[in-house]
Amino acid sequence: AVLAPDWSRPLLERMPEVDAALSLPFGHGELRLGERLAQGRALAGQYDQVIVLPNSLKSALLPFFAGIPRRTGWRGEWRYGLLNDVRPLDKTRYPLMIQRFAALGFPRDTALPESLPWPELIVQPETAAAALAQHGLCTDAPVLALCPGAEFGAAKRWPERHYAETARHYLARGWQVWLFGSAK
Repeated sequence: AVLAPDWSRPLLERMPEVDAALSLPFGHGELRLGERLAQGRALAGQYDQVIVLPNSLKSALLPFFAGIPRRTGWRGEWRYGLLNDVRPLDKTRYPLMIQRFAALGFPRDTALPESLPWPELIVQPETAAAALAQHGLCTDAPVLALCPGAEFGAAKRWPERHYAETARHYLARGWQVWLFGSAK
């Protein structure tokens, strides 16, 4: 099960590895402590372990309130007591975000496998056809999909000129360039 913002639900629902997409109704930076407590209590007794990916204090509150027996995450933002399987992050050992997230799913100090499984997306042909029609898109040429935004500002975003250069490169070779993202 994945607890995440509602905007990620369409993606999570297409991943066979995900049994349930649970709604996280809190925006970035919102504490809403009483609501977190209520949602945590509603999840009580349903899970044996949670892996908390964000390093924030707020992200560790709900699993704590749910009383999930094993709460695993990287050390960060004074989460002692909220997490009970707190691990120090060695960024040289896990330079990639995928490695950092995957490492939390293994027992402490376990070496990661040589290759990690890729997530799978199951898309129904009729759903894909409807989305293409809705947005006036076609697949008669290769597609380069770019997601140029970053919700929390330019610090986490590749510079625009790099996106433009990459798009020009592929357009010159007959590809289509599709841009994806949200209002942010």
